[in-house]
Amino acid sequence: MARVKRAVHGRKHHRAVLEAAKGYYGNKSRSYKAANEQVMHSLQYAFRDRRARKGDFRQLWIQRINAGARQHGMSYSRFISGLREAGVEVDRKILADLAVRDDVAFAALVKVAQTANDQATRDRSDAAPTEAATTEAATTEANAAS
Repeated sequence: MARVKRAVHGRKHHRAVLEAAKGYYGNKSRSYKAANEQVMHSLQYAFRDRRARKGDFRQLWIQRINAGARQHGMSYSRFISGLREAGVEVDRKILADLAVRDDVAFAALVKVAQTANDQATRDRSDAAPTEAATTEAATTEANAAS
């Protein structure tokens, strides 16, 4: 089997790690061992925080939508529920942008959500009979049976 000489690739790897560690404090930018450890941790932090950023932005969008909805007299949860009832499929990123930049369009969406919520409430109250009506129907049924 042929002999493998590793100097060139080893040196290349060391150089790459030290370049990635440029700007780190103290020995972490000069010593390969310390730099390698710090670069590996930095890559883990970057991976984790790329995912955390998505949640942070969603949180920001929700706050902006909530503020815009409350300016028009509606809570965030009722607004989102109304949009869902109305079949409006606009994501939170766009809703937040509208809340900040285009108040007229956002107000129109609030009105759509309000209408859908009112309609859903009416539908639920029509579908579910009241307690008095059920008791009355049971009494009538009992009288008819006897």
